[in-house]
Amino acid sequence: MGKGGGCVPSKKKVPSAVAAADAQSGSRNAPIPVEDEPHGAEPNATVETTTSGPIAKLKIFIVFYSMYGHVEGLARRMKKGVDGVDGVEGVLYRVSETLPSEVLEQMKAPPKDDGIPEITAAELAAADGLLFGFPTRYGCMAAQMKAFFDSTGQLWKEQKLAGKPAGFFVSTGTQGGGQETTAWSAITQLAHHGMLFVPIGYTFGAGMFKMDSIRGGSPYGAGVFAGDGTREPSETELAIAEHQGKYMAAVLKRLNIA
Repeated sequence: MGKGGGCVPSKKKVPSAVAAADAQSGSRNAPIPVEDEPHGAEPNATVETTTSGPIAKLKIFIVFYSMYGHVEGLARRMKKGVDGVDGVEGVLYRVSETLPSEVLEQMKAPPKDDGIPEITAAELAAADGLLFGFPTRYGCMAAQMKAFFDSTGQLWKEQKLAGKPAGFFVSTGTQGGGQETTAWSAITQLAHHGMLFVPIGYTFGAGMFKMDSIRGGSPYGAGVFAGDGTREPSETELAIAEHQGKYMAAVLKRLNIA
């Protein structure tokens, strides 16, 4: 008992009000516990996780017209180059023939490979990149390919091809028959669609400067000399085509980096 008869709190006992305050303060300052289970989950419940599916490959459509098979040979080798780049796939298409069968027979043109489907203009919109191949006619693309481009009016109206990278590869009869002008004159088609022309330049390296054999190809793209139609593409011409496929695939991947 203290003076005045009041009760003096024991020095060893913490007042209840202080203890409650300390407990509350300690609760606020305590580390945030890591929940072993997601909120609302029952103990030992299996937590479902979602995994994303395989990433879709970028697609380069290799669209060509070939009467005697020279452009088709380049296209097949070009697909090999595209497919060799991880995450990119080459898809072969041919454009419709405009000549009647009796004329093709007189020209001794071989039958078309049914394994390569014909493409419609509307299908171009599904491509991430495009490579167009065609033989020359007086320094310009063959009428069959021009007719195909002429059918892309709706795509032009909606600008569905704008921003897509594209390139060319060609076939000519002689060395002065249009290896450059055939591709150069076709750039107008890309310009009106707002597409990005991707030439190979001299990225093929020393092979672009070799003079020990006749070969097609130019900074504009791969090329082949057909002669009278009996000459087959040389290994150098095919190698340039494969390189163009790889090069276009690499450019496409750079353009699609998020």
